[in-house]
Amino acid sequence: MKKNISIIGVGRLGLCLALNLERKGFNLIGIDVSQNYIDSLNEKTFNSTEPYVNDYLKHSKNVKFTTNLADALENDVIFVVVSTPSTVDWKYDHSQIESIADQLISFGKQQTRKDLIINCTTFPGYCRTLQEKLKDYNYYVSYNPEFIAQGTIIKDQVNCDNVLIGEVDEYAGDIIEAIYNEMCESNPVINKMTPTEAELTKLSVNCFLTTKISYANMIGDIAERIDCDPNVILSAIGTDSRIGSKYIKPGFGFGGPCFPRDNRALAKCGEEVGIDAVISKATDEMNEKHLQYQIEQFVKNNPDKNKVVEVPFITYKKESTIIEESQQLKFAIRLKELGYKIKVLDDRKEVTNQIKNIL
Repeated sequence: MKKNISIIGVGRLGLCLALNLERKGFNLIGIDVSQNYIDSLNEKTFNSTEPYVNDYLKHSKNVKFTTNLADALENDVIFVVVSTPSTVDWKYDHSQIESIADQLISFGKQQTRKDLIINCTTFPGYCRTLQEKLKDYNYYVSYNPEFIAQGTIIKDQVNCDNVLIGEVDEYAGDIIEAIYNEMCESNPVINKMTPTEAELTKLSVNCFLTTKISYANMIGDIAERIDCDPNVILSAIGTDSRIGSKYIKPGFGFGGPCFPRDNRALAKCGEEVGIDAVISKATDEMNEKHLQYQIEQFVKNNPDKNKVVEVPFITYKKESTIIEESQQLKFAIRLKELGYKIKVLDDRKEVTNQIKNIL
């Protein structure tokens, strides 16, 4: 059992992974680029809005943080949890991973096998390409994305339904499985496959969830037009075991840092292999149509633009501080453009700083 692990990239997700593993008896080295950030982690003065992080960091004993990438090579198991933002053509920017790979190559061939586990979202086929790049240096590249939600990362990591392991070989797969068996408090299903299959599975899962959300909102919009209660209808639909009740509720559309981009990336992946992924495209289109319907209904029911519109929150979901792709924020912006006076009730500093020049 590999109890010594390095994590390259200890931002929001990587830090949670490090702290969860540390609490389960692992020894961690966390690497990131900002010295000030690293100092705040080592001094335990860093303040996070993510639940449990501050407490776990305060009581941690077996994790050290550094800006020196070479320190990661003290361990044979290395997770990579860096940012892979979307590109203009709906793929992913792998430049941070590439930069890490180039630095690893500069250290020369390793005397012991190093298992490099990519934990951030990558475009299907990328990990296979990365393996080719690193194979002569004794690195073995696997893919292990997580299905977590902002605001519940710590909880989601240790209580996951399933673990997706894109193993470069059986040895790597067994290492990753053993790590999750040790960390998880649930009894997750372990899904082992090739790295490319895992990359496609990650996108496919999120696309299915976004499709459920858009479907629920489409049914909800139709129901309202014929004076039916969307909640009654969707609740009944969710009782069918073939469908399930998760994500079958009316409300704002999907947003945030994961769902929209993964949904679009799946469409792009299909396009590159000659498959028109119409469901992904329709899901994205329905998400915007539902927002337009919400705006039209609000304007119809609230013609007085002198009345202040109180918006409970403008993040992509209530418990988060993230406004990326937020349907709630788009709703507020469009109402403001129509002449309504907007008052955001969420006064959290992390939120107000982001919207001060928007609303």
